[in-house]
Amino acid sequence: MQYALSPASQPHPQLGLFQSLPSTPLTAAPLAHLTELNLSVSNSLSLHLLAPMLRELSEDNDGRWLTLIAPPKALNRQWLCQSGLNRERILLLTPKPNQSAVALAEQALHLGRSHTVVSFLPLCASSRQMLDNAAQCGQSQALNISLQ
Repeated sequence: MQYALSPASQPHPQLGLFQSLPSTPLTAAPLAHLTELNLSVSNSLSLHLLAPMLRELSEDNDGRWLTLIAPPKALNRQWLCQSGLNRERILLLTPKPNQSAVALAEQALHLGRSHTVVSFLPLCASSRQMLDNAAQCGQSQALNISLQ
């Protein structure tokens, strides 16, 4: 027995593997030099996820530093060694008591001596924009890792 499909029950056409949906214009321009990553502090795998990413960044052939701003205590020099990061290409910076970590990250990005500045900060919209502008000025990349 054969059944004919009614027009209402016809399946929707399926996109091929390499076809894309029509794009829609964005209402706001995305931040070009700032990337954010949210990780859970309670999950012990978070540090294991960071290791290969930071290792790759520490091996960058740019000739500039990988700078870590206000890293959590677990990301100490011993952890960097155990994770296989190139410590000769990494700067660990902690803000002074009278300095904000956001201001330190902005300064590091603006100077342009780092190919990537990785910060571990809670950011508001104005701080995001400030870091993005500083990264653009210093021709650097900013990565903010929010540990929740």
